[in-house]
Amino acid sequence: METVFDKTWEYLYSLIRQGVMTLDFLLEHLHFLGPVAVIFLLGLVTVAVTKVLKKYIRTKRLIKLEKEFQYWLSLREEAMRCEDREKAKALAKNIDQAKLNKAYYDYFFEGLMLSFITFYLPVISMASYINESYRSKRLLELFGRDYIFRFGQENPVVIGAVFWFLTTVVLLNIGLYIKNWMKKRYRASQKGQEKKRIELPGKKKGSPLDQSGIERCS
Repeated sequence: METVFDKTWEYLYSLIRQGVMTLDFLLEHLHFLGPVAVIFLLGLVTVAVTKVLKKYIRTKRLIKLEKEFQYWLSLREEAMRCEDREKAKALAKNIDQAKLNKAYYDYFFEGLMLSFITFYLPVISMASYINESYRSKRLLELFGRDYIFRFGQENPVVIGAVFWFLTTVVLLNIGLYIKNWMKKRYRASQKGQEKKRIELPGKKKGSPLDQSGIERCS
């Protein structure tokens, strides 16, 4: 068993070392851009990798839990639309205690474990690389200064490579979130306008509350 672990570690170490050497070689040709641009590019690549991983790495269990959570959530929202507020609260409480709370926690923890692979692991790995390859001494050798940003003269505030990388990752994710939010709002407004123009024929489907077998409020 120890032999298997040793061989696995040697393989991983070799793979990591080869990756670091490849990244060093590629970045060597970009150093003319300066430390700000280089670290920003590394942040951009990291965010792109996390988005690709998040898009394509989804376990069957996560998909199942997401569907279950959305079902019970829509059921609760339907219950809260009851005109009798007391009965609505009682129905919502029953749904929470029966299924929704468990469905939420199962879905949350499954997503959290998966996000470690799709987000935290790439970010931590790149931050470790930057911390080693662009520490203060290395920055001084490559760019003639041992910082990324410096504010002030007498007691300057110095921003290092890792902090700038993490700031870049956060800002890029905020920017993508705002972009997606605006896109969703635009699509929702387009659908709303289309519904006003066109009246779709056909039988209206029953609500989740009707299909659940839970007593509907009158």
